[in-house]
Amino acid sequence: MERQKYKARYSTKLPNGDFLSLTVWPGKTDPSAEVVTIQVRRQAAEGWETVGRLAVYRTSDGRYALLPERQQPVTGSTPEPEAPAQAKSYEQ
Repeated sequence: MERQKYKARYSTKLPNGDFLSLTVWPGKTDPSAEVVTIQVRRQAAEGWETVGRLAVYRTSDGRYALLPERQQPVTGSTPEPEAPAQAKSYEQ
């Protein structure tokens, strides 16, 4: 299986040494939809640790849904986002 390529990725180092990142992924079933993830990570003894994470699904017609929290591996690279399931919907 080919690894999914993000559409955009931005990151900045915070004053305490943590990193804040924003990544935009294409939807898995609808490529015109997007998954936006925002996370704070820090270097730990065993590798990178995710301190906080927020993921939002944006449909192709502009509706937003907060994705449920999921377990994040403590070390390793950032995994691909999941498709929305039982998400809370928010209209703008």
